Amino acid sequence: LSRLMGGSSAKKASDDVLLLHGMLLMAGADGSIDQAELSTVQSFYDTLPEFKDKKFDELLSQANRLVAKHGGLKDSIKALGDIESPAVKKKCFVLAADIAMASGDIDEAEDKLLETMQRLLGIDDAFASKVIEVLQTKYAT
Repeated sequence: LSRLMGGSSAKKASDDVLLLHGMLLMAGADGSIDQAELSTVQSFYDTLPEFKDKKFDELLSQANRLVAKHGGLKDSIKALGDIESPAVKKKCFVLAADIAMASGDIDEAEDKLLETMQRLLGIDDAFASKVIEVLQTKYAT
């Protein structure tokens, strides 16, 4: 079928699925997602317009298929480059940084993932620095 259609028959993931995927990637950057990280993701999910009137379980299922399609969690980060909306790309970076900083200092795995996300999402250094500065203020003790 893909030969007749002139390309891949696999449907690209929608921006909302990719946004959820980005949040879950950061929440699980250390190899597991603890309850506090899951609560943070759920809070964002409950308040963001991209997820209004959408079922979490369905989007999570689509995000899991995305991971399987890419052969694993680590390689599935490449899918974030498929986000079409410039606003959602920025939002994905902001939310990932927020999730990383919510648990305290950004560890090495989170830092590396955030750098990769910045590159894949096309986020410039000035915007990334501003996001980190604001979030450092948010989470300052």
